[in-house]
Amino acid sequence: MWNRVTRLFTIKTKFEAYLVIYGLGMGAVERGLNYVEQYPGAGGWALFALCPVAVFMAGGRILDSVEAR
Repeated sequence: MWNRVTRLFTIKTKFEAYLVIYGLGMGAVERGLNYVEQYPGAGGWALFALCPVAVFMAGGRILDSVEAR
């Protein structure tokens, strides 16, 4: 039974990987906009710029792991 549950959360295809990366990107932009509101000026924009960078790194790792299978 546990194996059936874990298979639901396993990314098997590149299409699924792209959907996950898209969701991460949308969340990162939303978080970045919150940073811009909370910290006006250059500090907020710097934090905004760092949010998508984390998605780029995670997205590359996700795609590499799907290709390895």
